[in-house]
Amino acid sequence: MTNPPPPGGWTDPTWSGPQSSPPVDPTLVAGQPVPTQAGPADPYAPVDPYAGGQLPPGQPMPGYAQPGYAQPGYTQPGYAPPGYPPQYPGYGYPPPPKTNGMALAAFVLALLGFTSCITAPVGAILGHVARKQIQASGEGGEGMAKAAIIIGWILTGLLVVVIAFYIAAIVFAVTTSAGSDSSY
Repeated sequence: MTNPPPPGGWTDPTWSGPQSSPPVDPTLVAGQPVPTQAGPADPYAPVDPYAGGQLPPGQPMPGYAQPGYAQPGYTQPGYAPPGYPPQYPGYGYPPPPKTNGMALAAFVLALLGFTSCITAPVGAILGHVARKQIQASGEGGEGMAKAAIIIGWILTGLLVVVIAFYIAAIVFAVTTSAGSDSSY
């Protein structure tokens, strides 16, 4: 059993039976083509900048910014780059001062005094010289110079105590052995 087609020649696309007429072309109205209407230009359509020597209105020439705006990436002298607040003098951290080389050498020599006792007094003396240079030039490294002085003189004092102990032990050993040799 088949249903008769509805009036006006319309066919139901969901009906799986045989179609009575071919589908209607959507570009035709009453058998005549539909005229195209002029609408706004597609803003995403590709534009050939060399076609006709004219650019669409509102588009700047390649390499030039729109009137009233600076070119991208260009900053005027004395102004901060776009997106950043301006820098004011006196704000932020100043660069650290240059470290005095003699203060560094004194600190290293004072620390080497733990293994070789000779370098500790040299480090202490260089620490004094470095402090005078730092006060005169304003360089950094005063903490290293003070540490070299402290470590150097402490290790020098310990070295003097150890040497005095060895001398006392040698003198004691010589005096006690000399007295025992005379008894033979």
